Amino acid sequence: MISPVVYINHSEERGRGVFANKALDADTIIEMSPVVVMTAEERKLLDQTLLHDYIFEWNNNDEKNCCMALGYIPVYNHSYQSNCEYFMDYEAQTISIKTVRHIDAGEELTINYNGDWNDEKKVWFEVK
Repeated sequence: MISPVVYINHSEERGRGVFANKALDADTIIEMSPVVVMTAEERKLLDQTLLHDYIFEWNNNDEKNCCMALGYIPVYNHSYQSNCEYFMDYEAQTISIKTVRHIDAGEELTINYNGDWNDEKKVWFEVK
């Protein structure tokens, strides 16, 4: 399920991004998409490709799996003060995106790649 109120567009200095075409209230689920789960061994191969930048860690049951989310989820850009957060449902094998505050029409929707919407730990592309 991808809400009809979101769309993909050009994001300044970040390539593509996901945007809202109307104002959204806090705690609004705007997407719930299936994932393709891959093993830790498969991840080693993915880490050698551009897909490395689009996969999510999928660590249920102490396994070091990863997943590729379908839908718009791989296109949400990162922010340390994101306006959305994501939730993983390991049983249903889905990832959902929910707003954490009011969103204005035309605003870019962002997630924190660390998982928690306000986690300030450096992400892989900023660690040098």
